[in-house]
Amino acid sequence: MALGKTPTVSSVERTLRILELLANSRAGLTLPEISRRLGLPKSSAHCLLRTLERCGYLTCSKATRRFMFGLRLFSLANMALSGIRLREQARPFLQWLMNETGLTVHMAILEQGEVILVEKIGPAGLARLATWVGKRMDLHCTGVGKAVLAHWPEEEARSFISSHGLPRHNENTIASVRRLREELAEIRKLGYALDDEEDEIGARCIGAPIFDRAGKVIAAVSVAGTTDQITAENLSLLAGMVKQAAGSVSRAVQPDQEAGTGEQAALAQEA
Repeated sequence: MALGKTPTVSSVERTLRILELLANSRAGLTLPEISRRLGLPKSSAHCLLRTLERCGYLTCSKATRRFMFGLRLFSLANMALSGIRLREQARPFLQWLMNETGLTVHMAILEQGEVILVEKIGPAGLARLATWVGKRMDLHCTGVGKAVLAHWPEEEARSFISSHGLPRHNENTIASVRRLREELAEIRKLGYALDDEEDEIGARCIGAPIFDRAGKVIAAVSVAGTTDQITAENLSLLAGMVKQAAGSVSRAVQPDQEAGTGEQAALAQEA
């Protein structure tokens, strides 16, 4: 169906108009002001505003009754900006990793207790995995998630596990806190994480962490494939390439951009 012929959802249009209106208001606006400026019935505007407030996208001052942007909206904006910049810096290395392994490559960033895929590159003709840019994934049962979780400060990781639990996706998912802690220690030792059919039966994923200039884990890169593509025989080789790509991305976001440029050229020659 052509875009021009696709019907739009009026409530979504009204919601976006409210956000755009508030974006141009430094002190926020009250319900009557929003209703009047947008020509919306107060009842409709009230429902949309309260929905945005409950979801954390808006806040309402009890003193002035003015609506303003909430923290969740800023969080999404920051995630989008950081994700776009990181994708640009990482793309040459992710492309190299895909060319070398012949597997689907993912990059994910951490956001509110989950990892979100911000890049996916796959070779032509390869069976497509059930992943997409924007997909949210659990930390305890995915390669990118465990790579991030293993390098969190211990207290933060313990608090996260306690509050979020370890939801089972299938019989292979780690559901024991003790076993997860042991695996996280092994991940730190090896430098990579393995999702061995823990998120999806028949699929494996090898992930490695990406660090910012302060040494804080901010993302992870991985290769993903079927159990026939990622095996005990090629695991070590694939893990080494994933770690190499992740390390290159980490260095690319460091202050010294010349190191990253040089690595891009080196990897391009190897490819």
